[in-house]
Amino acid sequence: MGNESNERDDLHSPIVPADKIERRILFIRGERVILDSDLAELYGVETRRLNQQVSRNRDRFPEDFSFRLTNKEVTALMSQFATSNGGRGGRRKRPCAFTEHGAIMAASVLNTPRAVEMSVFVVRAFVRLRTFLATHKELADKLAELERKLESHDEQIVAIIDAIKRLMAPPGKADKRRIGFRSKNGGPSE
Repeated sequence: MGNESNERDDLHSPIVPADKIERRILFIRGERVILDSDLAELYGVETRRLNQQVSRNRDRFPEDFSFRLTNKEVTALMSQFATSNGGRGGRRKRPCAFTEHGAIMAASVLNTPRAVEMSVFVVRAFVRLRTFLATHKELADKLAELERKLESHDEQIVAIIDAIKRLMAPPGKADKRRIGFRSKNGGPSE
């Protein structure tokens, strides 16, 4: 519980560590998103106020900027993270998720100094995650390519080792040949 308190304090300080924001970015529907409650906290407003502004400016938030989670997605999140139960004073509406562009747009409709300031940090966190994932994808692609090359090289290496073994093996009886000249009668020359 102490860590959560320290994290909340970090979120209200003028400079928020990038990793604190990155931990709040989730992967839902193939998109990296941040939930409305986390974004509202970062921007220094109540979740209710953030969602009101989004509702009032719906034309600024197409599906690729913001979307409401399905019941199935909410259930999956509740099983992964400790979230409040709606029947006990917690959320009564399904959370809204914001993509990177949605987070920027939310800052512009809120138009508070804190939201404008924090939107820069949020965008940087999204960019850092995108770069990190792209780097890992490149690395995974190169590793797969190397594995493919090794598979074909394995056959070549095995063939080379077999050839070396044949050269190193002592000659058999059939392979024994005398060195030197032979006379016409088949014996060694004198």
